[in-house]
Amino acid sequence: MTEAGTAVSTAQPPAPAVRLARRRGVELSLIVLAVLLSVYGYCAVGLAKHGTLPPGAAVYGAGLAVLALLAHGAVRLRAPYADPLLLPIGVLLNGLGLVLIYRLDLETPGERAAPIQLVWSTLGVALFILVVLVLRDHRWLQRYAYVCVVAALALLTLPIAFPAVNGARIWIRVGGFSIQPGEFAKVLLAVFFAAYLAANRSALAFTGRRLGPLQLPTGRVLGPVVAIWLLSVGVLVLERDLGTSLLFFGLFVVLLYVATGRIGWIAVGLLLASAGAVAVGWLEPHVHSRVQDWLDPFASIRAGQGPGQVAQSLFSFAAGGVLGTGLGLGHSILIGFAAKSDFVLATAGEELGLAGLSAVFLLYGLLVERGYRAGLALRDPFGRLLAVGLASIVALQVFVIAGGVTGLIPLTGMAMPFLAQGGSSVVTNWAIVALLIRVSDVARRQYDGTVAP
Repeated sequence: MTEAGTAVSTAQPPAPAVRLARRRGVELSLIVLAVLLSVYGYCAVGLAKHGTLPPGAAVYGAGLAVLALLAHGAVRLRAPYADPLLLPIGVLLNGLGLVLIYRLDLETPGERAAPIQLVWSTLGVALFILVVLVLRDHRWLQRYAYVCVVAALALLTLPIAFPAVNGARIWIRVGGFSIQPGEFAKVLLAVFFAAYLAANRSALAFTGRRLGPLQLPTGRVLGPVVAIWLLSVGVLVLERDLGTSLLFFGLFVVLLYVATGRIGWIAVGLLLASAGAVAVGWLEPHVHSRVQDWLDPFASIRAGQGPGQVAQSLFSFAAGGVLGTGLGLGHSILIGFAAKSDFVLATAGEELGLAGLSAVFLLYGLLVERGYRAGLALRDPFGRLLAVGLASIVALQVFVIAGGVTGLIPLTGMAMPFLAQGGSSVVTNWAIVALLIRVSDVARRQYDGTVAP
C-alpha cells in the first residue's frame, strides 16, 4: 500500500455538526400552561366576588389563547432557534396583569380598564409578530442609530406641550385617547446606546487616574456621559418624572460598564445620579413631595388625614402575609386612583402573598436572565449590548416600581411591565420581548453554524 493510500485509509472522518434542538414544543407547552393559569386566576376572582364563574371567562381564555398561539406561530416560522422561555413568560405576565386589572374593575364599576387593556395587549402582540416576521437580523437596527435617538428625543419632548397629569408631564391626551411617548423612547434609546458604545468602546475603555480601587475615566471621554446625565436631569425637571430619568441614566451606565468592563463608570454614574436626584428633589415641589412621603409614609395618619398611597400600599403587603388573602379578597383598592397602574403590585402582594409575589419576581428575573444569556452568546458587540440593554430596561423598571411601592426608594410614576394598566407600556414590553427573541434566535444559530457571526 502506498504512503498516500495509508494516509487516506487512516484519516478520521469529519465530526458531524452539532444541531441544536429548536424546542418549539417546549415553548408551546409552556404557553398552554400560561394561558391555563391566567384563566384560572380570572375564574378565581369571579368565584371569590360573586360565587360563580365570570360570564366572560371563555371569551377571555379564547382571546388570550389565540393571541399566544399567533405569536408562537410567528416564532416557529421566523425564529425557530429562539429561547423557548421568553414568549411564555410574556404571555403569563400579561395574562396575570389582565386578571389583576379585571379584579380591580369590580371595585370601580364605572371605570372598566380590563377591556381596554386587552385591546392594547392585542396591539402589543401584533407588534411582536410584526417585529419577529420583518426583522430578520437585529444588526439592521445599527444602521439607524441616529434616527432612533432623534425620534426618542422628539417623543420625550412632546408631553411638555400638554397639561400635567397627577403632577407629571409624561402623557399625551387627545380626547379619550392617551399615550406615554417615553415608553417607546426607551427602546429607541437602547438601540442608540448599543450602537454608539459598540462603535466607541475602545476609547471609552481608556481610563485616567486611579482613586483607590477605582479606575476613573479621563475628562476627555466623559462628554457623552455628562450629556446623557443632563438629558436625564432635563427630563426630570421638565416632565417631573423621576422614574424615567433614573431609567435612562441607569440604562446608559449599565451599558457603559458592559461595553468597557471598567467599574469606574459605575462610580461616576452613581455620583452623577445621586447629585442630580438630590438637587432636583429639593428644588422641584412635585419630586420633593414624593421624597417626603418616602421618608415618612405615615405622616398623614398622624396628622389625622388618613393613610396616603404609600402607607396604604404597605398595609396591603402586610395584610397579604405569606400566602395572601386570595384573588378578589383584598382591599388594595383603598390605595385610590393609581391602584390599577402604579400600585398594581400592591394588589398582587395582598392577594397572592409573599409566595405569589416571589413567583412574579422570579418570572421577571427569568426574563432578564434569558436576555442577558442571549447577549452573552452573541459575537457582535452591537447585538450583545442591545440584548443587555433591553433586559436591563425590564430589570431597572421592576426595581424602580417595586422599590417605590414597598418604600425602598421614592415613588415614581412608571408602569410595572405587563402587569399595570397602560397601553403604551404593554405595547413596548411586547416589542422588547420580540427583539430579545430575535436576538436569541441569531445567537443560537451562530452557535449552530447556520448563520454567519
